[in-house]
Parts: sequence; structure tokens; C-alpha cells
Amino acid sequence: MVSFIFSLLARLPLGLLQRCGFIAGWLTYALSPTYRRRLRANLEQALGADTASKVWRQAVGETGKQALELPWVLLRPQHELFKKVVKVSGWEHVEAAEVRDGGIVFITPHLGCFEISAQFFSSHKPITVLYRAPKKAVLQPLINAGRSRGNMRLAPADTSGVRRLIKALRAHEAVGMLPDQVPGGGEGAWLPFFGRPAYTMTLGARLTELPGVTTLFAWAERLPGGQGFHLHLRPPLHALEGDTEARAAAINREMEAQIRENPAQYLWGYNRYKRPSGAPPAPTTRENQE
Repeated sequence: MVSFIFSLLARLPLGLLQRCGFIAGWLTYALSPTYRRRLRANLEQALGADTASKVWRQAVGETGKQALELPWVLLRPQHELFKKVVKVSGWEHVEAAEVRDGGIVFITPHLGCFEISAQFFSSHKPITVLYRAPKKAVLQPLINAGRSRGNMRLAPADTSGVRRLIKALRAHEAVGMLPDQVPGGGEGAWLPFFGRPAYTMTLGARLTELPGVTTLFAWAERLPGGQGFHLHLRPPLHALEGDTEARAAAINREMEAQIRENPAQYLWGYNRYKRPSGAPPAPTTRENQE
């Protein structure tokens, strides 16, 4: 049944899917008090009450668009996806990295259409993407199939996946990840994210320490009316330096800067500040658990 629904949604025009997603986003917001509180609290934590009051309505709709455009991105032929990336800013940074003949680490937060960024790069060269299995196991075959086609390869979030990422970088290929995803207990560190400790993935920071690697921050802005996407690429605003935790904290700051460019398209309903099982307590008096 899920496969049928995904296939049906993928056949719809992108603009229609996004309009339906806007409605679905508001339905979710209306029906889930927990989601509603989390979205508003995360927005206020990051942007302050005044700015959050101006952004939250749009954020509700954009989150719904992100959810319903997922089948379209995963199941449509790749050449159709690439046509929907109607503008690319910063491709010169990719070209410069290739001249240096080193690997590229793409850092992408849950901002805009984060699924399409790696898909688009795969039209150029191979890319290996870190992934976590979805909570609903029935979705895993569909999502894996959509993410592992053409020049895209998957690396699970475990030791074998880390080896795949390192191997790709040493072969002067690209890797991609979403470092604002909460890692498993023992796989991260409590570091500031919009002024509050968040259990933060350190893998991306470790990969940036490899010799010859270029780090680029990427996000695909969702354009109105189903027009498509504007892919933004840039190097860090400030050099990633120091030990692994210092670099991971710097990556958080860089993602904050990305998110502030278009805060309405960030996934504010995600429980970013939770304490995963097995993780040490957060350095605060109040722990944010699910």
C-alpha cells in the first residue's frame, strides 16, 4: 500500500504536490500538540520570539511541502530531477576542489529540499551519502532505491558506513551528510546549536580532518509555484580548525548561518535537542528527552 501511494504521488506535478504538502503541513500542525509546541519552541530558541512570530506560519507549510515532495524526488527519473534545479550558485567551489584533486565533504542541513542536493551532484560525479534507516521500516526499500541510483551510493550510519565514506574521499570522490541529525548515544558530543546544547554528530568534523579534503555547505532552496530549486554551494565562512569537537561546533555555526538565509524552509519540528539513549546528560539543568 505504501509503495502504491508513493508511486501515485510521484506521478503528480511538483507544484501540485507542494500545494498538497502545504495543506498537509497545516493539518499536522493542527492535530499534533507535541509537534506544534516543538516547532514553535525551536523557532523561538533559534530566532527569538519576534522573528519566530513572523516565520512560523510559512515554516508550517514549507515542512509539509518537504514531506510530500519526497516521493517525487526519490521516484522520478533522475534527468527530470536535474531539470528542476533551475539555478546553481557557487559551482565554482566544486570546480576549484576538483582542480586540487581532493575529495569533497558536502554538509547539508535539513533545509529546503535536502534530498535533491546530492542527487544533482551525482549527475556530475559519484557521491556517497550517509543515511539512517527510517523509523518506519516499510519505507526503507523505497527510500534506499531512490537514493542509490546512478552515481549515488549509500553508507549506513555505522562503522562500515564510515569506512565507505573514508574510502570515497581517498578516491577523490564526494560524500554527503546531514550533520544536524541526532546521532546515537556515544556517537556525538553536546555542542551549541542556536544557543542551546544539542547532541551533535562528530563524523563530519572527523572527515574534514582528512588530507586534501574540501568542505562545502550545500542547500537547495525551494522556489515558489513548483518552479524547482535553487542550489546554493559555499565553503565555510570561517576556517574549520582545531580538534574534532571544535570543528563540529564550527559546523553547527556554519549551519546556523545557512538556516538564517531562509529560516522558513528549515525542519523546525525535528526534535533536535533530544538526548538519545546511551548519551551522557546534556550540560543543562533540564534534559530534553522524547
